Amino acid sequence: MEVVINRLCEEFNLKRFQVENTIKLIDEGNTIPFIARYRKEATGSLGDDVLRELADRLTYLRNLENRKDEVIRLIAEQEKLTPEIEEKVRKAETLQEVEDIYRPFRPKRRTRATMAREKGLEPLADIIMGQQLTEGNLEEIALAYVDAEKEVNTPQEALAGAQDIIAETISDDADLRKIIREKTMSRGVVVVKGTRDEVSDYQMYYDFSEPVKSIVPHRVLAINRGEKEEYLSVKVEAPAEEILDIINSRMITNRSSISLPFIKAAADDAYRRLIAPSIEREVRNNLTEKAEEQAIKVFGINLKNLLMQAPVKGKTVMGFDPAFRTGCKIAVVDSTGKLLDTTTVYPTPPQSEIGKSKQVLKRLIEKHEVDLIAIGNGTASRESEAFVAELLGEIERDVRYVIVNEAGASVYSASKLGSEEYPDINVSLRGAISIGRRLQDPLAELVKIDPKHVGVGQYQHDVNQKRLSDTLCAVVEDCVNSVGVDLNTASVSLLQYISGISSAVAKNIVAMREEVGRFSSRDQLLKVKRLGEQTYVQCAGFLRVDNPANILDSTAVHPESYPAARELISRLGFNLDTMTGEDIKRLRDELDGVDLVRMASELGIGIPTLRDIINELRKPGRDPREDMPGPLFHKEVMTLEDLKPGMVLTGTVRNVIDFGAFVDIGVHQDGLVHISQMSEKYVKNPMDVVAVGDIVTVKVLDVDLKRNRISLSMKGCSS
Repeated sequence: MEVVINRLCEEFNLKRFQVENTIKLIDEGNTIPFIARYRKEATGSLGDDVLRELADRLTYLRNLENRKDEVIRLIAEQEKLTPEIEEKVRKAETLQEVEDIYRPFRPKRRTRATMAREKGLEPLADIIMGQQLTEGNLEEIALAYVDAEKEVNTPQEALAGAQDIIAETISDDADLRKIIREKTMSRGVVVVKGTRDEVSDYQMYYDFSEPVKSIVPHRVLAINRGEKEEYLSVKVEAPAEEILDIINSRMITNRSSISLPFIKAAADDAYRRLIAPSIEREVRNNLTEKAEEQAIKVFGINLKNLLMQAPVKGKTVMGFDPAFRTGCKIAVVDSTGKLLDTTTVYPTPPQSEIGKSKQVLKRLIEKHEVDLIAIGNGTASRESEAFVAELLGEIERDVRYVIVNEAGASVYSASKLGSEEYPDINVSLRGAISIGRRLQDPLAELVKIDPKHVGVGQYQHDVNQKRLSDTLCAVVEDCVNSVGVDLNTASVSLLQYISGISSAVAKNIVAMREEVGRFSSRDQLLKVKRLGEQTYVQCAGFLRVDNPANILDSTAVHPESYPAARELISRLGFNLDTMTGEDIKRLRDELDGVDLVRMASELGIGIPTLRDIINELRKPGRDPREDMPGPLFHKEVMTLEDLKPGMVLTGTVRNVIDFGAFVDIGVHQDGLVHISQMSEKYVKNPMDVVAVGDIVTVKVLDVDLKRNRISLSMKGCSS
C-alpha cells in the first residue's frame, strides 16, 4: 500500500494526507460526489473529476501490486525465482512490464521451440548461444543431436530446432521487448491502404500513412472502423533494420564465433515471426485504448455541458415532434412539467392539412397559455418549423419557438420507463412530452435516456462500451448531485443518481411521497424503507425540500453541519427558526463581513465547509445552472438556401469533437467550425474555446447544398 500511496502522490502532485484520506474515504464506501462536496477538509478540496481519476488509478495500481504478488508466487512455485527477478517484478510500473517478465515462465502452448526442447536440442542451442567456438563447423557439432527416434533426422533439422529455441529465448527477453516496443512507438508508422475501388467515407485513408507517435485519436478510430468494415487494410511499419541491429548488439558477444551468422538468422526470425506481430498488436491496442479514452473523455465533457444547460423555468411549453405521413405529435406541459394536453396534427406532406392544424394549435395555445414551442430536430423538422413560424405570425400572444435536439426521445418513448410514466399515453406521443420537458429541465429529462443516445458523442459505438457506460454514468451522477434535486418532484430516474441512493430506494422515496404526501423536512427520509443512517449521510445534502420549515433543508448545507450553520446565523444576530425573506436579505450583507479563519475556529469546522455554508445562505436553493447560457428562441425561419458566404449568425454549439465543433444556426443542418477556424490564435483543443450549449457568433464560409454541408468560422466574430 505504501508503494501505491507514494505513486499517487507523485502522479497527481498531491500531499500525502490528501491521498491517504481519499483512499480511506473510498474504502469506507463513500461516493465521489459526497467526498467532493462534504469532505473537503480531508481531501484538500479535491474536485469530483480529480477524485474519479484518482479512484480509477488506485484500482489500477492495486491490481498491479496484486499481479506482482501473483507472478512472484507463480515463478517461485517453479523454483525459478531469483532475487534479481523479484526485484524486476517489484520495480515494474505497468501490467505490461510485469507480463513481459513473466513471459518466459508462463505455461506455453506447444510451440516450435517447446517441440525442439522435447527433442533434446536445448544443449545445442546453449552451445551456439555461448559463442565460445571460433573454429569448426556447426553442422558437425549438430551431428551429435541427430536421433531418428526423436524425429531429428539430419544436422540441418537439429540446427533448425536450435534456432527455434534461440528465437523464442530472444522473444521472451523482457528488457528487449520493452526497447522494441518503445522504438516502434517512437519511430513506427501507421500505413493504411484501401481494399476497394469505390467511393466511401474512408477515401482519405485509401493511401495514408502517419507516424505512430503523432496520429490523432479520432483518426485511429476512423481507421479502425474502416478496417472493420473491410474498406481498409492497416499495418504498423517499424524500423526493422534498426531494431535488428539492437537485437544483434544485445545477443552477439563474440564476433569471431562461428555462431555469428546463425545467431543473426535466429534474431531475424525472432523479430519477424515472433516479436514484430506481437508488438504490432500491442501498439495498435495501445493506440486504440488511448483513442477510446479520448473519445470517452470528449463524450463525457459534452454530456456534462449538455446536462448542465440552463433550465427554462416558469414557462408552459408545447412539445412538437415532427413527422410526415404519421403526423406531428403535440404535447403541452405546464411550468412544472405536468402533462396538460396531447394531440396529433398533419401540417406536413402528404396530408398538408395546414389550415386545420393551425386551428387546433391556436386553441391549445390559448387554452393553456403556451409560452414556448419546442420543435424536435428530426425528420420533417424543417417543414414543421416553417409551419410554426407562419402560425406564430397569426396570433397575438407572444409565443416563440426553439429547435430542440430530440436525440434519444424515441428511445425513451418505447422504454419501460416511458410506459411506466405515461401508461395511458400512446408511445408516439411520449416523444413530444420528452421534447417539451427537456427544454424546461434538460437534466431532469435527459437522465431518463441512456447517455449513449443523447447525440453528443464521437465514435461512441466504436469504443469499449462498459468503460463508456461507466464514465457517462459518473458524469450524470456528478451533474445531478452538483445541482441537487427537489425531493417532492424528482422522478425515480433522477433520484437514483443521487449519492448513495439505489434504484430500489429511489422507488421507495417516490412511493412514500405518493402515499403520505410531500416531504416537509430531510429528516423524514429516515422513514423511507431501506434508507438507513449510512445512506442518509450520503444523500441528504443533495436532496432539497421546497419551502421547508427549516430553511437549511432547501440548501446544499449537510444536516451534519446544521448546528454550525445555526450558530453562525445566531452570531450574526438572526434566529434561524423565525427568519423572514427580509431577514435573509439582511443576512447576506452580514455574511460578507465574516472573518473565515476566526469564525471557522470558533464554530469548530473547516474553512471550506464554512465557505460552502455561507455561499448557500447567501442564496438558498440557488441552481448552479442559472449561470449557463440559455437556448436561442426564434419567430422567423431560415433555410439552407438562404445562407450565403460572409453572413454572420448566432448559433448554439451542439457537439464538440477533436477537430472542431458543430453549431446549430437554425437551418436544420449543423455547420462545422473546423479547429483551424475557431480563433486567430493556435487552438490545440476545441474544448478550450467552446462547450456544448454555448451561444456563439459565426461567419458562413461555404455552403454545399448537394452534400448538406456548412463550413463556418469564428475568426473575427465576437461571441
